Amino acid sequence: MVSAPSGAGKTTLCDALRQTPDFVYSVSCTTRPPRAGEIEGDDYHFLTEPDFLARVEAGEFLEHAKVHEHYYGTLRKPLVANLQSGVDVLIDVDIQGAAAIRSFDDETIRRALCDVFIMPPDLDELRRRLTKRGTETPQQIELRIVTAAREMELWRDYRYTIISKSMEEDLQKFRHIMGAERYLSRRLALA
Repeated sequence: MVSAPSGAGKTTLCDALRQTPDFVYSVSCTTRPPRAGEIEGDDYHFLTEPDFLARVEAGEFLEHAKVHEHYYGTLRKPLVANLQSGVDVLIDVDIQGAAAIRSFDDETIRRALCDVFIMPPDLDELRRRLTKRGTETPQQIELRIVTAAREMELWRDYRYTIISKSMEEDLQKFRHIMGAERYLSRRLALA
């Protein structure tokens, strides 16, 4: 499970990890309309609001939240099925989702959980990265900086924290973490 403030490098890291056979990427559900170039089942599962809420009621989500007028959530069943088959699942969630997953009462999830927080070196660097993206107005950037400062206070809630430098270095650090996690006695299935 990977979380980070907006602009810290989480999406870049997850995109790089998705290009390898090391993980199955957990595709989230959302009620927002697809953006240009997004593919159903690859980027998101696009659901209607009534369908999403019915799935919430049925207990199908590991975590879910309403963010900026749209619902987002992680389906529990495919995640658990992969974990029970010995396949690591990469989940990209915000701070809220991470807290919900940590408190989810499922032994399979609890035993497999490895949570990583991607921390920008500082708020000035985060501001530089957000500005460089060119996707937000100055007001939106300042709002994201305020939110990021709050989120960064929660880094100790995670088992691991990577201070983001470059994508290559972040990827290497993440691979080291996963390498160690895969050798934990509780994760091994020895006969």
